[in-house]
Formats: sequence, C-alpha cells, structure tokens
Amino acid sequence: MIVGERKPLDEILEMVKDAKKILIVGCKGCVTVCNAGGTKEVGILAATLRLARLKEDNPIEIDEMTLERQCDPEYIEILEERAANYDIILSMACSIGPQYISEKFPEAIVYPALNTCFMGGAQEHGVWAEFCQACGDCKIHLFGGYCPIARCSKSLLNGPCGGSADGKCEVDKEIDCVWHLIVNKLMKQGKLDQLTQVKPLKNWTTSRDGGPRKIVREDLKI
Repeated sequence: MIVGERKPLDEILEMVKDAKKILIVGCKGCVTVCNAGGTKEVGILAATLRLARLKEDNPIEIDEMTLERQCDPEYIEILEERAANYDIILSMACSIGPQYISEKFPEAIVYPALNTCFMGGAQEHGVWAEFCQACGDCKIHLFGGYCPIARCSKSLLNGPCGGSADGKCEVDKEIDCVWHLIVNKLMKQGKLDQLTQVKPLKNWTTSRDGGPRKIVREDLKI
C-alpha cells in the first residue's frame, strides 16, 4: 500500500490561514489502512483546525467527507456540486488525490494535507516500513523474496556491503540487514548459488520510460 502521514499542523494552518470555509476530503484506500487519511483522521484534523482558529479569534467553517478512493476519477465526481463552494479543499490522500481533484476542478484551490512517504506494509500495530520502490522490473525472486533496492540502506544489488553486524544494518541498528535475510533464505532453499551471478544495474531510464509511467489494459477499456 501507499503509506502517508499527516503534514505538521503548523504547515496546514499556514495553507488555510486566509480561508473562511474549507472542505477536508479523506480517502478510504491506503491512507485509511495506515491511519493517516480516513474518516477518523478527517474528523480529528477538522476539530483541530477549528480549535486552532478559535484560539486565534479567527473561526473557520469546515465540512468533512471521505471518498471511496481519490485515485479513480469516478469517485471524484461526487465533488462536482460542492467544489466551488469552498475557499480551499484539503485532500487527505496520497499525492494522487489532490492532483486528481485539481485536474477535475481547475478553479478549485486544492492542497495536500498528507505527505506521501513510500510503498510498504505494516510490521506491527502503528509501524509501517518501506518494501518497494516501484522500479517496474521486479526481481525479488532472485533474492529469496526480498527487495534489496528498497530494503537495503544502500540499495545494493550484488551482495552485502560488509558493514552489518548480528544481522543489523550499520546505518541504523534498528534496521534488519536485508542481505543477511537474503543469504539465510537462499541457504535454506539450497539456492545460494544464485548470488554468484552478477546482476546488471537497474535501468531506471527504461523503468521510467522517459516520463510518467502508464499501464494500458485493452481488455478493460470501455
């Protein structure tokens, strides 16, 4: 999933300092799962902004809603009759959300209330970690199911750096050395010889294809 976190309150207050009426729009997708932009978080931010502005003797009117997703145009349509009624729309989604809303409603002022951090998963309750950099050419099958690009602090593709100790990364002792995990996994599978084959450097230019990437499924197009 895409993992995000709410921007600092001071930054959001600065965004809306001249606004009298705003709409906070949440998303039921990834940011709900990582407790950053779902219905609950929309309500918390709205209440916090109201209190902060009251303390400044500058009250603000805030409406709240949470869309099924902000990364699909069909779910943005629900804002059609409301977008023009607000000084600012605050999107509590990954960065795709405010971009979609801005494109759909060119006259609307749309700001992101979240910082989009990485693609990852939950390690424990309240803790998320990066697992993927979306390089477009997945090779984790060669590394025991682990991604050395995203999970090695140095993104090493051809073996460990030699600086780890007791399975922990020298950059941060809280980080598992992914190459320690890779070697142990391949040893258990009897496939350690896979690591003797030099892996070519990632062609990031090809992965990006010279600009924003796109996937077209002709069988799904209407």
